[in-house]
Amino acid sequence: MPVKNTGSFLQDCLNSIIQQTESYWELIAINDHSTDDSWQTLQGFAKKDKRITVLQNEGNGIIDALRLAYKNSKGQLLTRMDSDDVMLPEKLMVLKNQLVQNGVGHLATGQVQYFSADGVGDGYQKYQDWLNGLTSKGNNFQEIYKECVIPSPCWMLHRADIDKCQAFLPNRYPEDYDLCFRFYENGLRVIPTNQVLHQWRDYPNRTSRTDKNYADNRFLDLKVHYFLKLEKDKKRPLILWGAGKKGKLIARQLLEAKIDFHWVCNNDRKIGKDIYGKLLLPFNVLQKWERPQIIISVAGAIPQAEILNYLQNKHLKAGVDFYFFC
Repeated sequence: MPVKNTGSFLQDCLNSIIQQTESYWELIAINDHSTDDSWQTLQGFAKKDKRITVLQNEGNGIIDALRLAYKNSKGQLLTRMDSDDVMLPEKLMVLKNQLVQNGVGHLATGQVQYFSADGVGDGYQKYQDWLNGLTSKGNNFQEIYKECVIPSPCWMLHRADIDKCQAFLPNRYPEDYDLCFRFYENGLRVIPTNQVLHQWRDYPNRTSRTDKNYADNRFLDLKVHYFLKLEKDKKRPLILWGAGKKGKLIARQLLEAKIDFHWVCNNDRKIGKDIYGKLLLPFNVLQKWERPQIIISVAGAIPQAEILNYLQNKHLKAGVDFYFFC
């Protein structure tokens, strides 16, 4: 558990771990150069409970903290926690039982619930509902190019599987989304569950809101990187659908990587325009290409539903023929 300036929430977090129905655990908490009372709070809890080990980050930032924690862990089943969140009482027991029953090669997770002193915003509520909907069926990876499909503080794996996925070795941010892609890359199977196990706290200065490493462009960098690594088939034409802000960012990344692609959209004002040396074509020319791979950068629930309906009527499959990137 990386800890940085979460003293206001740390006692609630630590108490939720101590009160788990599963009592056989160890917590490796890494203080990442906090300037508040986080270190003192951690030390106080560690003195009272020998299952808690607290260390100072030898490096800087969340990735170094995770590496140090993993290096000092001894368990064969591992999970990660955020120091401003709360575990529901049965979280560790449920995740452990899922892994024991299903074995190596499986990823245990739980549903999540956002909470905030100021009320949960509409965007976070939609993300929670979307994520829980995937988790209820265990088909999380089907929509991995939209957003991170495994909640970073609510998963558990066998150590062998974490090692197989290179644990916290890469330096890529966002580190939780990168790890999620490596879970997918290594063929881990998500165990479906309908049980809420983790409460995710939202507040204005949460790291995911303020750290530059979690900006939108980092997400697109990561998506394009893994799409080209895991999905791109040189024998199939690549189509980019959408010419908004994200569509243009993706286009630039594809051009920089020297990847040939065709660009389509359903915006009459943009069709026929030349952007970055690429001519914007109407989307209905898709039928001229055989077995295309389509990256969709169009946002909004209604436009996405219309695009999905159009592609499914063409007998194209999500995660095989088309990929929503937002």
